[in-house]
Amino acid sequence: MKPPSPRTTRARRISGALLTLALLAMNGAPRAERPMIVDDASTLPQGGAKVEFGWSKDGGVKGFDGALGYGPIETLELELNFGHLRDGSVSPRETIKGLGGALKWVPLAADSGLSAGLKYEFAHEEIEGAGANTQGLLILASWTFEAGPRADLNLGREWLRADGERESANVWGVGLDWPLTDAFHVTLETFGKQHSKPDRAVGLRYELIEGLKISGAYGYGNDRSFANLGVAYEF
Repeated sequence: MKPPSPRTTRARRISGALLTLALLAMNGAPRAERPMIVDDASTLPQGGAKVEFGWSKDGGVKGFDGALGYGPIETLELELNFGHLRDGSVSPRETIKGLGGALKWVPLAADSGLSAGLKYEFAHEEIEGAGANTQGLLILASWTFEAGPRADLNLGREWLRADGERESANVWGVGLDWPLTDAFHVTLETFGKQHSKPDRAVGLRYELIEGLKISGAYGYGNDRSFANLGVAYEF
């Protein structure tokens, strides 16, 4: 049998890296109020906006990400997000660029008790000119206790396509946001996807002044650690 050419081997390696990257995105892409990955059933107020920026690592992949959000009407939130990462687990290191967005609709919103809605998200990632696309649809549910804590539940399905290959998986997440004071919150969460063990993370968020928050989280699961640090401003 004739051995594969270097070009074919490289294409297979990049294809495999893209599928791995897309699967990572399905399981651990930031999609909620920092530092949480599990999302809550709430939106920005009508006319409200947010700007976020942060650093994250997932195993050997490290880099920066950001997001812009806007609430055009009371129950709808639009988001644009982007990232620039490097995979240090390969030699030479590979640069990963990502661009995506999301639309969140929360028709049932309450200051206490049950809130519920839907979220559609999409992203495109590139490694050395080759691309991967992911899409997801999530059911969001949150229960806010009168004392302040909030519990979140995410259930959904996500799809990926890379170099002609397609994969899909059911995804889930459970999170808890616990305010120790009005400004200082502790977050706990666990999340995962079909045919995979769960990831778990703990985080902190602190509001420096009204609307300006700093945060960080650390987690472990599936034989690797992950973390994020960030700042967000809502106005």
